[in-house]
Amino acid sequence: MRNIKFLLQKEFRQIFRNTAILRLILAMPIIQLLLIPLAADYEIKSIHISIVDNDHSSYSRRLSEKLQASGYFKLISYGKSYDNAMKEVGNNETDIILTIPPNFERDLVREHHSNIHIAADAVNGIKAGLGGAYAQQIIGSFNQEIVEEWTNGLSANAKAPIQINSALWYNPQISYYLFMVPGILVVLVTMVGSFLASLNIVSEKEIGTMEQINVSPLKKHEFILGKLIPFWVLGMVSITMGMIVAFLFYGLIPLGSYLVIYAYAAVFLLAVLGIGLLISTFADNQQQATLFAFFLMMIFILMSGLYTPVESMPEWAQWVAAFNPPTYFITLIRAVYIKGSGFIDLGHEFLVMFGFAILFNTLAILNYNKRG
Repeated sequence: MRNIKFLLQKEFRQIFRNTAILRLILAMPIIQLLLIPLAADYEIKSIHISIVDNDHSSYSRRLSEKLQASGYFKLISYGKSYDNAMKEVGNNETDIILTIPPNFERDLVREHHSNIHIAADAVNGIKAGLGGAYAQQIIGSFNQEIVEEWTNGLSANAKAPIQINSALWYNPQISYYLFMVPGILVVLVTMVGSFLASLNIVSEKEIGTMEQINVSPLKKHEFILGKLIPFWVLGMVSITMGMIVAFLFYGLIPLGSYLVIYAYAAVFLLAVLGIGLLISTFADNQQQATLFAFFLMMIFILMSGLYTPVESMPEWAQWVAAFNPPTYFITLIRAVYIKGSGFIDLGHEFLVMFGFAILFNTLAILNYNKRG
């Protein structure tokens, strides 16, 4: 224990002398939690639309005005030429082409039906899918308005054979920030743990102090603990700052207990710090450690369920996600913030993360080659 005490004193002094690390740890949660949720929004607006109106009737104009008034679409062109609209798609000027056929109003009035064609630029599949869905919803609403006009509003009071009552549990306002900010906070804590820890031992190799440590009476596990504890403390500070930012700027307060988040964060940091320390035992210099950490961070972010639900991934990707530590922390922190889940509800996540913490730190200890 005395050896660990002296090593911890050395590590903390070294960290506080390195102001760049402190600025990174203090500034990163604030800046990224402010910028990323505002930029990486699931809701897509200002979808460029070209309307090819071959009818030029009162109904076609009303539909065009309704699309523009929705706030989702920005009208790029309004005319009769589908070929011109396709050129606009090719020039990346428009995303959706809505074609209103000739005799659109006449067919609606006489035959009570008509067809509208929607073409979407699917280079950006998400934008095309959402744009098409928005347009269909607005057309459906327009269709309902016309039916009510024809029936003098009776259809609004008439009861359909099947009544649909929907409810949105836990997040009734479908708040994007409530869903995304906790997940981004997990990514930031992961970056502090894996990236900075991976550079730690490597920096000792580069400046030559590793040789002095190798001939000291420090045992392998003491050395790893001495390297792990300071960054564990900084990681806990980082998640605290992140939750403060989430409250001050987004008004987010977990429905569950902060104790659950801190307890899990403590175990999670042990796991990702173990990964970082394991990387540093393989790498010979900081460039190699940075490349290793960057590769893992891409997997951590993309395969964690932060943006894409794990259940929607291919089966092989779900197996990768099952061995990805941030997957479990994102699930847990969202459950605590949105559902108010407690220790009993999240026992599986705790057990898995304990296993990861033991595994990665054991490998780091075994792989640390202490000579002398």
